[in-house]
Amino acid sequence: MVAIITPWNFPIGIPAWKIAPALAYGNTVVFKPADLVPGCAWLLVDILIRAGLPKGVLNLVMGKGSIVGRTMLESPDVNAVTFTGSIATGRIVAEVSARHMRKFQLEMGGKNPLVVLDDADLQLAVEIAASGSYFQTGQRCTASSRLIVTSGIYGKFLDALTDRIKRLTVDDACKHGTDVGPVVDANQLKQDEDYIRIGKGEGATLAWGGERLNRDTPGFYLQPALFSETTPHMRINREEIFGPVASVIKVKDYDEALAVANDTPFGLSSGICTTSLKHATHFKRNSEVGMVMVNLPTAGVDYHVPFGGRKGSSFGPREQGRYAAEFFTTVKTAYTQA
Repeated sequence: MVAIITPWNFPIGIPAWKIAPALAYGNTVVFKPADLVPGCAWLLVDILIRAGLPKGVLNLVMGKGSIVGRTMLESPDVNAVTFTGSIATGRIVAEVSARHMRKFQLEMGGKNPLVVLDDADLQLAVEIAASGSYFQTGQRCTASSRLIVTSGIYGKFLDALTDRIKRLTVDDACKHGTDVGPVVDANQLKQDEDYIRIGKGEGATLAWGGERLNRDTPGFYLQPALFSETTPHMRINREEIFGPVASVIKVKDYDEALAVANDTPFGLSSGICTTSLKHATHFKRNSEVGMVMVNLPTAGVDYHVPFGGRKGSSFGPREQGRYAAEFFTTVKTAYTQA
């Protein structure tokens, strides 16, 4: 049996890309979604069961991770655990799974860098930064939360990005024309606002945003926030915020940009905006992450490619595509003498 524990930010996508290979490779599944999104989980499981899954193959459980999730982790019937969520919870999953000597797969946080070099197409770089940093309200583990910009383009980039995010429409995510929806709940909104205060206290300049907004549809709306004049060692550049908050770090050249990009306990996704094939090729090879984008947002990969990172972002085999076989199957070596 495989235990699947998923977060709230992709309430159908992440469960689907875990459940599908688990079932395809012949496993039974017990699935616990985040307690903020029970409806999506119920609909997904209901569709699969009505499609003809045998009774008991796919099982849905609801509730708090500290209660239901812990019960799953301690069950001797669970042979493997695949988890996506916070680093703190991931460590608990690892600790309990190791004690039970079972397989486990962890996808956790990110503090993803987007490097913008002097030779970048400015308009393209701004659109990439706005999309990667603020779309889906920045609530993606692959969001571009650190914008590392070389000095020659820094001023023009900062002005253009500030102007761009001023034009983002923050409203009900179901309303036509909305660019940025509400933060998921009051706790996440408080965390975002706390980090905005931390950034100001550390000496960063709030170039734009960070204010609560009211809209016709009730929700936890927050202006996209952009910090400038930041340094790599500020908490807003070290810790995952998981909201519409990004910061710009000025560096002198490509070599410093790469060093700053890699100076993080995370290693999920990274990106670079450049017209230099030399720098793009070097960055792809030397960026200490699991996924690299060139002239594209850091967020978003196809389902047939491996998803996962390095360092504190991930542990265990990659998800998706043919790489999923490594986790959801067991390798066996057999000899036969004819």
